[in-house]
Amino acid sequence: MISRVPFYTIVVLFILAGLGLAIARHAQMEIPFLPGAERPVWLVEARIDFNAKNEPVLVSMDLPDSPPGFRLFTEQAASPGYGFSVIRHDGNRRGEWSIRRAVGPQTLYYKAQFLQASDIEELPEQTPPEAQTIDWDGPQGTAATQLLAQAQQRSSTPQSLTRELIKLLNQPEPGQNAALLLQGHTEADLLVKLLNQAGLPARESQGLYLEDARRRQSLSSFVEVYADNRWLVFDPKTGEQGLPDNVLMWHKKGVSLLDVNGGSGSNVSFSIIRQTVPALQLARAQAEEHGFGQFSIYQLPIEEQSMFKLLLLLPIGAAAVVFMRIIVGVKTSGTFMPVLIAVAFLQTSLLPGIVSFITVVALGLLLRGYLSRLNLLLVARIATLVILVVFIIAIMSIVGYQLGFNTGMTITFFPMIIMAWTIERMSILWEEDGPKEVLKQGGGSLLVAILAFLAMESKLVSHLTFNFPELHFVLLAMILLMGQYKGYKLTELKRFKAMVDRA
Repeated sequence: MISRVPFYTIVVLFILAGLGLAIARHAQMEIPFLPGAERPVWLVEARIDFNAKNEPVLVSMDLPDSPPGFRLFTEQAASPGYGFSVIRHDGNRRGEWSIRRAVGPQTLYYKAQFLQASDIEELPEQTPPEAQTIDWDGPQGTAATQLLAQAQQRSSTPQSLTRELIKLLNQPEPGQNAALLLQGHTEADLLVKLLNQAGLPARESQGLYLEDARRRQSLSSFVEVYADNRWLVFDPKTGEQGLPDNVLMWHKKGVSLLDVNGGSGSNVSFSIIRQTVPALQLARAQAEEHGFGQFSIYQLPIEEQSMFKLLLLLPIGAAAVVFMRIIVGVKTSGTFMPVLIAVAFLQTSLLPGIVSFITVVALGLLLRGYLSRLNLLLVARIATLVILVVFIIAIMSIVGYQLGFNTGMTITFFPMIIMAWTIERMSILWEEDGPKEVLKQGGGSLLVAILAFLAMESKLVSHLTFNFPELHFVLLAMILLMGQYKGYKLTELKRFKAMVDRA
């Protein structure tokens, strides 16, 4: 007796491989398991206003580059007459608008969609930064030293020193030292200077609070302190550590936020709105960033993707045929002819497809009856049937078009060679077993084709087969299992009805 262990081992491996790869693709590429799933994105619009001086204009604005917690999805600039490009220089990413000559009030727009992504973190510094040397005016230097000494007495780490300084600077009634230093400084600017004086690398950064339907917003200041080999973010007003989840880090000091050459009175403001986009669209846009994406159908040209989208449905139709023939016991004319008919139904839609299929087969059987009287050889008879099927389909398409049924032209998607063979087999079956068997097998073929069509037309099935092609391993395992079935077919169980009734 042959051991079944290797067979079932292969089946289990197919199932595990299919499900495992699908789950991994879902986790890495964020492809949704359900069609129509959507994900929220933030659309941020930066508006730049200035007055041009009737001379060449060059506008440069700092743009976010992989901000922590967010992934840039799309970006575009709307500025009629201006050229626009995104450039990288000294590790900074800036958008540049340029025009040969402009005069009067000018408005430029930059729009970008950001997707919240918890896995995006700020890259560590390749070279640890050093604290900057701070020069104070005479009285301010003394005040800074005393204020810093007061904070150091109450702290033991860079984090606690930063929090103590923020407390001293934001007291309802700040002391004389803090009051003196705050003249001509913002809290963030002053805090950065004090931390650098204490030997801690610090810098000011600016972020945008993302709140739905907000207009004319400005950037909020944060202070970053370098400690434990990473930048720690503090709110200079509250002392809260960490970047809030709804803050998009837009700009870091060291470079200017906005430069305008050839204009004056420049200002930049931001508008924010929350949108939703198809999750599948996001996954396709980010396909190249992931390992799975490099071996994805998404990398093929659109035309080839469309072809594969249809081809990957064929295994579904094949599985439907296997189930209906082996498990249910439905007889069909030709083993996989129903699959090809179901594919044709995808193009014609179901009802016109059924009507066309029955019409072509019925007319073909009538003509085949006449051909049987000519005693033609098989090859010549099949070739004649192919030509007749082509003529029948052409006439039906023309008549349908003349009657205003544009769907009639889609009948050309029927597999003509297969239709000719189907007519030949049904004709032989009619002669040998009578019309009842023809109706039985023809009806069975049509029933299986309809079931295969319903499965292949399902949005969920179409979504899974195209976006998770590895699930075909699971389908293959199911077909192998059904191929081992040796029991009664469901249609044979009616033979036991009398026994059940007597019991």
